Amino acid sequence: MSEWIAEYALFAAKLATLVIALGVLIVLVVSLKQRASGQGDDNRLRVVTLNERQRRRRESLRLAGMSPARRRRAHKLLRKQEKARRKGEDDASDELPSRVWVLDFDGDLKASRTPQLAEQVSLLSDELEAGDEVVVRLTSGGGLVHAYGLAAAQLDRLRDAGVQLTVCVDKVAASGGYMMACCAHRLIAAPFAVIGSIGVVAQVPNVHRLLKKHDIDVELLTAGRYKRTLTVLGENTDEGRAKFLDDLQETHDLFKRYVGERRPALEIDRVATGEIWYGRQALEDGLIDEVATSDGYLAARMKEKRVLHVTLEPRHSLLQRLGVGVSMGIERLGDRVIERVEASGWQRR
Repeated sequence: MSEWIAEYALFAAKLATLVIALGVLIVLVVSLKQRASGQGDDNRLRVVTLNERQRRRRESLRLAGMSPARRRRAHKLLRKQEKARRKGEDDASDELPSRVWVLDFDGDLKASRTPQLAEQVSLLSDELEAGDEVVVRLTSGGGLVHAYGLAAAQLDRLRDAGVQLTVCVDKVAASGGYMMACCAHRLIAAPFAVIGSIGVVAQVPNVHRLLKKHDIDVELLTAGRYKRTLTVLGENTDEGRAKFLDDLQETHDLFKRYVGERRPALEIDRVATGEIWYGRQALEDGLIDEVATSDGYLAARMKEKRVLHVTLEPRHSLLQRLGVGVSMGIERLGDRVIERVEASGWQRR
């Protein structure tokens, strides 16, 4: 009996191996065809009416607390009310009420979500009408200057479109994150959201002395006086260090000017010290306009207007689902570690 079980187990293992191998082969073929035809790279647009979602959830919550008999009666009543509501919408004027469009931006070191944000802005630009509002729920501790400069420029496109732009910060909008946030006509932050950090930082390790100690030479050849100011392997000079500091100061001046143009009432020289403030403190210093959460703000807007949440979800190929995206995950993990180190100055417990 035990011999038969062993043979059956061996057969089952071989069969499972064959099925898995065939499955992987099919997945590879399909995925390669998708890549060859350009499929799998587009983002999937998803629009959710938050008013409707909230109404359905309230109804589910209300029904959950009822007895079975009462729940059945309530179901019938709700169906009648739903029919009447839809009929009322059909009989109403074709003119749409002004709408609130909701976007999300969760920033990392490289502002990697900027392409999706740019596509969302381009899509909305053709749909926005007078009276519409765009709400951006922003979370970012900042990152690379050029990356966040581009992300902020996307929000400027909304600002220039002539619609109300509101930015809600529940956790953090610091450094490049605040550069984006200040583009808003109205900036709202939670009571303990981290705001500010209007400054520029750079750190460059240098292992030249370590290499020299082990008799390792590094040739650093440049054309142009300031092609390389500070390097990792070469010997840094006082002139190069001074130029690097000048570049940092110039970048900081550009940052200050950018914020000052969008929030002219702000005493920019007083707040552009690299410090951070919590929401209530930021309100006192004019860095934000209101202390509230994004949930509270949107709940209030849902009582007056249709609130539409717009997302672009990437279409992952089958190869990516099998783990081809592992390298990207490792890269993101490295970025997160750097972000944690950079944020240690304002993440207080």
